[in-house]
Amino acid sequence: MTYNRRNFIVQSATAATALFLTPPNLFGAVKPGTEKSSKGFTLEIMAPYWGFNGSLTEFCKKAKADGYDGVELLWPSAVAEQKELFEALKKYQLSVGYLCRGDEKNAAAQLETFKKVLSDAVNNLGQKPSYINVHSGRDFFSYADNKKFIDFTIAYSAKTGVPIYHETHRSRMLYAAPASVPYLENNPGLRLTLDISHWCNVSESLLEDQPETVNLAISRTDHIHSRVGHAEGPQIGDPRAPEWKSAVDAHFAWWDRVVAIKKEQGKKLSMLTEFGPPSYMPTIPFTNQPVANQWEINVYMMQLWRTRYQ
Repeated sequence: MTYNRRNFIVQSATAATALFLTPPNLFGAVKPGTEKSSKGFTLEIMAPYWGFNGSLTEFCKKAKADGYDGVELLWPSAVAEQKELFEALKKYQLSVGYLCRGDEKNAAAQLETFKKVLSDAVNNLGQKPSYINVHSGRDFFSYADNKKFIDFTIAYSAKTGVPIYHETHRSRMLYAAPASVPYLENNPGLRLTLDISHWCNVSESLLEDQPETVNLAISRTDHIHSRVGHAEGPQIGDPRAPEWKSAVDAHFAWWDRVVAIKKEQGKKLSMLTEFGPPSYMPTIPFTNQPVANQWEINVYMMQLWRTRYQ
């Protein structure tokens, strides 16, 4: 058969549309857990600004309307953006978590940026954050240089009362499971944002051969990014699709254990639904159109978490 790019695009778009319209309950969603909440346990679910096409005000309005408790976004450095954000948070009664980071290739320079951004986000006069999620260090920095980020955040969190969590993220100090072990073992105050999809991607597996490291990370987790990764990438196409069931089940098994610990302790857990836009989201060739609707998937994950854990 002669290759026809036009037919390929039409067929791909039709398949994608069918996927959008398929009821989620046909995709074998994970069954809710049965554990009862301990006194003091709370679950705070956040919406991602990443990938949203609209203003901060429109974003906050939609997050509230769709049932989120709060929002997470990169700390805005522009005063005008801060003003709009704080007004929207107040209007729609939403909590907020910030992503803070430095991107310099020099460790000392990045640490200085890191400290400044954290200080600005924590000490803002608009609304105290529920937490700060940080992208800290780099995968090529020395252990000693990366440890300076950990030491600063532990001390600064104790000083300000704002929780600070280091994300398990590619290109950063906690980019892979084995690389994270010395930081976790030697820094008992290190608390995590567990985005385990990155570790799956780096290890080219669902981490079946690294249970001890996964267990250690789970014991340190206070915040979760509930994106589902797989052996060949940090994000599956759609968590409702049956071909991704094994990856979805693996991630929920990890998240189940985090939730069980928090319920036993009677402590708060926060979670960001973080399925992202292209190029995290796979796209249809020749069109760059995403194979699924990012916002709909994130709302689906939010609802699934509420059913399973609340």
